Amino acid sequence: MVNSSKHPETIALHGGSYRKDNTTNSVAVPIYQTTSYQFNSQEHAANLFSLKELGNIYTRIMNPTTAVLEERIAQLEGGLAAVAVSSGQAASAFAVQNLCRAGDNIVSSTDLYGGTWNQFENTFKQLGIEVRFADPTDPDSFAKLSDEKTRGYYAETLPNPKLHVFPIEEVAAIGKKLGIPLIVDNTAAPITCKPIKHGAAVVVHSLTKWIGGHGTSIGGIIVDGGNFDWTQFPERQPLYNEPEPSYWDWVLGKVVPEVLGANVTFAVRARFVLLRDLGAALSPTNAFNIIQGLETLPLRFKQHQDNAEKVADYLSNKKGVTKVIHPKYQQGINKERAEKYLEDGSGPLVGFELSGGLDAGKKFIDNLQLLYHVANIGDARSLAIHPASTTHSQLNAEDQLRSGVTPGYIRLSVGIEHIDDILNDINQSLEKT
Repeated sequence: MVNSSKHPETIALHGGSYRKDNTTNSVAVPIYQTTSYQFNSQEHAANLFSLKELGNIYTRIMNPTTAVLEERIAQLEGGLAAVAVSSGQAASAFAVQNLCRAGDNIVSSTDLYGGTWNQFENTFKQLGIEVRFADPTDPDSFAKLSDEKTRGYYAETLPNPKLHVFPIEEVAAIGKKLGIPLIVDNTAAPITCKPIKHGAAVVVHSLTKWIGGHGTSIGGIIVDGGNFDWTQFPERQPLYNEPEPSYWDWVLGKVVPEVLGANVTFAVRARFVLLRDLGAALSPTNAFNIIQGLETLPLRFKQHQDNAEKVADYLSNKKGVTKVIHPKYQQGINKERAEKYLEDGSGPLVGFELSGGLDAGKKFIDNLQLLYHVANIGDARSLAIHPASTTHSQLNAEDQLRSGVTPGYIRLSVGIEHIDDILNDINQSLEKT
């Protein structure tokens, strides 16, 4: 990496090895809208396919525009390498599939985005991968649910809807003793939390959210922390300690560090096995669009958090609002974890519960005029949704409550508009509800 800054404001603009396009001297990252790349010779091609050299082969596997994004996100998270994919859902799926095959299991926090819960509980079950759900308020519950087939732990830093910060360090330490890596979805806490610093082995993001920020492009990314020993417990991580049939029976856990001189084994397998075979590639145009968002992320995220805190304060005094969900309003151990893991103990999301329940939640959404009603978070504009009837509607009532969704719960992704306009819209909607 040319730039070694530790400051996110600088990394977002200068991180990684890109300085200019070598052909045109373009400072802005070009969109390399190509499927294929000319090989210099037959020997060059053979070296690329055998991983003796690193370079571009096919855009399903890698792309120069996407590579700039990957390097910057890896540096931002304090990891060694990153692999961009087509969506956040693809990132979570690949992260698990990079550890598990049929018959294996992971232990996941119960506090998850509804789409991830559905992916884990239903789709993975059909693939023969079991996901066991642990209560994150008790880190030891992860160990209790583990057995000889447990390959990974999974969590979200700041999971919506509960917004209870996950005990990253505690669970990562439990996992390392057992040879089990912790995967952390850090989508809702870019800049403010560094899971790898606290012991996580892998970080995933939905790039669609705050990093992209403009609601134009879907993408995801997997960051390899380079801090996990894949060979310490061979029986625990068979995919890294048994011959890999698609690469001359290499034992990836040993070969990759030897060949590349870095412990980026997780990223290498994600790219050259899963991305190659399953094809969930991020398009170069979307990579370019997300880079534009990344460049202003540190500035935007401060405004997101400042506005969110003001919204939480405002709602805490409103009639008909029975509860405000925001890191500032957490208590006990949840408050302590917010202060420990989030740089300023805050966040860009606000949840609140209406006393009128399901009907009140629906009416509040319909009465909004400025805030958008969309199935997304992390846009520059403010967004609102009623999870019980939308994002979490496929869960039964019991699972909704386990994930933190009550009938009258509203989730706000607070944007960067002027705070007066945000509050005015919330107020007029509450008055009509």
